[in-house]
Amino acid sequence: MNNQHLFRFHTVTEYHRAAGLPAPAHPLISLVLMDDITRPLADGTFSIVHDCYLISMKKVRNATFKYGQQPSDFDEGVLFFMSPGQVLTIDIHKNAIHHPEGWRLLVHPDLLWNTPLAKNIKQYEFFGYSVHEALYLSDKEKNMITTIVQNIEQEYNANIDRFSQSVIIAQLELLLTYSERFYQRQFITRKITSHEILTKLEDLLDNYFKSGALAQKGLPSVTWIAETLNISPGYLSGLLKSLTGQNTQQHLHNKLIDLAKEKLSTTNLTVSEIAYELGFEHLQSFSKLFKTKTSFSPMEFRHSFN
Repeated sequence: MNNQHLFRFHTVTEYHRAAGLPAPAHPLISLVLMDDITRPLADGTFSIVHDCYLISMKKVRNATFKYGQQPSDFDEGVLFFMSPGQVLTIDIHKNAIHHPEGWRLLVHPDLLWNTPLAKNIKQYEFFGYSVHEALYLSDKEKNMITTIVQNIEQEYNANIDRFSQSVIIAQLELLLTYSERFYQRQFITRKITSHEILTKLEDLLDNYFKSGALAQKGLPSVTWIAETLNISPGYLSGLLKSLTGQNTQQHLHNKLIDLAKEKLSTTNLTVSEIAYELGFEHLQSFSKLFKTKTSFSPMEFRHSFN
């Protein structure tokens, strides 16, 4: 896909600006009503990549959405979830009038750091490519979910105090718990579908990171990843670049930094211990990469949450 049809938003504010919305009331979380969007991103086919978690209840006629690599019909109105870096492709049907309805909740990962949800959010598999089916809700379930996100909106629009983050996180956890319940209701018997290349890549990297191989072997090479996926390194990097704007090495480094952030904000491991667990022989190399990616040293990042 041509890069001019790929829109990547690193922050909540960037998305608000592109969609013609006022500045968000909170820099790390925002509830956007689709009726309020005054500036369509593009006509025809285009892709969106958020560096935020995205939870969206959407009803769109005359448009086809591709969630990950799987086309989905959103005419009836459904709830769907995306993790940071996932791709949402939208194809506005030719000569159709585009009238989106519903809402989308954007949550920047930094809102979650130093909370149990920072680690626990990964347990909700509906954020992953492997569960590409959207969640179809009854009217009662829709009202329940919408009430929760309205409570979140009310909280971040109120005067911020020392309880604000805890209340917002508690409401997010309630939203995800109900969503898990509704998914289990919908998918009583869930069949495993064939995985697309990006899903296989994420599964491969997740298993590699969890196995302890980072400490023993270091970061996997692009060549090894491509060979394991039975494609060429150039094709893998070209595919990632066209869909996410990042090549394979950049994708690897970003996943590594996300893991480092999690360990820095949710564990008592020293920076040296974290660097070792992530496969760095020298602390200086880890610190340099971390600062390049985040503009903070590892200790500065950790201290910002104390």
